Amino acid sequence: MNNDLPDDAALGDLLHAQRAAFLRTPYPDWPQRAAHLKALRAMLLDHRDALAAAVDADFGQRAKAEVLLSEVWLIKNEIDAALRHGKRWMRARRRATGIWLRPARAKVMPQPLGVVGIVAPWNYPLLLSVGPLVCALAAGNCAMVKMPELAPRTSALFARLIAQTFARDHVSVVTGDAAVGAAFCGLAFDHLLFTGSTAVGREVMRAAAGNLTPVTLELGGKSPAIIGPHARFDAAVDSIVAGKTLNAGQTCIAPDYVLLPRERVAAFIERARARVAKLYPDLGGNRDYTSIVAERHYARLMRMADEAVRAGAQLHPLSDAPNDAARRVFVPCVITNAPEHTSAMREEIFGPLLPLVPYDTLDEAIRYVNGRERPLALYLFDDDRSNVERVLRHTVSGGVSVNETLLHIACEGLPFGGVGASGMGAYHGYEGFVTFSKLKPVFVQTRVNARSLLLPPYGLRFRAIIATMLKL
Repeated sequence: MNNDLPDDAALGDLLHAQRAAFLRTPYPDWPQRAAHLKALRAMLLDHRDALAAAVDADFGQRAKAEVLLSEVWLIKNEIDAALRHGKRWMRARRRATGIWLRPARAKVMPQPLGVVGIVAPWNYPLLLSVGPLVCALAAGNCAMVKMPELAPRTSALFARLIAQTFARDHVSVVTGDAAVGAAFCGLAFDHLLFTGSTAVGREVMRAAAGNLTPVTLELGGKSPAIIGPHARFDAAVDSIVAGKTLNAGQTCIAPDYVLLPRERVAAFIERARARVAKLYPDLGGNRDYTSIVAERHYARLMRMADEAVRAGAQLHPLSDAPNDAARRVFVPCVITNAPEHTSAMREEIFGPLLPLVPYDTLDEAIRYVNGRERPLALYLFDDDRSNVERVLRHTVSGGVSVNETLLHIACEGLPFGGVGASGMGAYHGYEGFVTFSKLKPVFVQTRVNARSLLLPPYGLRFRAIIATMLKL
């Protein structure tokens, strides 16, 4: 069943049905939540081949192995972690009352929010729809998921599978164009999570503000990779190339540009070419390399590269294979000497173009990062502990991988989220459970207590007590 809901009234009716269902079971116990997570995992694993084939068809070319690794496995990992720890996450946690409120008790009780809205992007349509859904279900919520219009086959299949797995008033999938997406974001959800571009994120936040809907925004930006003076250089280049070529760079946390010692620019290009040849031999016909998702995105990357060249930059293709507009295969390419005003240096690239920015000192590299909007990810390659600590303390980013790219998103115990222009809030693991919960403060007064000592009339006894309270 494909819940394609083209008008605002139908979306509102679905939200109303989900809220009514939530109010009938406002605090599902752990066995109920675990059953929902297990059903989601079984659906995903049972249909992984069909889902991977749908993603491949939507992109024009995306390897099944890449989908299984970067989407299906990561989701399974997230579900398994929730199943291991979710019962503990649900427990109320005692908090201190302070000496003057004793012997009263205090606790924080995690409570489901209600109905959660999730807006997924096209670049990882499974991971970035199901990942937040796992957190929402672990926290005991109902959920509505808006799937991306640029992944129509994946969206339609996912909608059918969800409809076969969950009641419509518990989990439902919405498909449709940008107008449907705008209406979706304007619904009075109890929480809305959006993954996508910074520009659209601003519109989502405006739409949510009308209902005072709290939002988690997972956006993007220009995530830097810094090769430090004490880096294992070849290993650093290899990791950056792997992070940049996964999904042909169509990854929100892909390295967007590289800061490296000035004298290592030529060595970087040489090593990167060798690495691409090893990862994707005969790149032009290699099925492991992903196509750019749509003609307009392919054209955008071509315009970005052409603009850089017109402004005096040099392009260094990392393969001898030509770009293929018909199949939207865009060859990985390093850019050098790109002026700061070009779009390659100002906008998130979201493709396999990689500008190199040489520096003379590590402090110069840090100033370069801090002179721009805060990125979703930062990658640092250096074996000197003082250099690592300096970069960690003097830069602000959504997440960091040291001597690696991308893998912080796969780390079970780490939250994922941006800061500033790259987003707000976080999810994954316990932090995802918290994002979709209300941590309700609860104060429990005892039968015998000292409250009467603090009530009017404020006579000598009160003045003596308050003097003691203010003194201690």
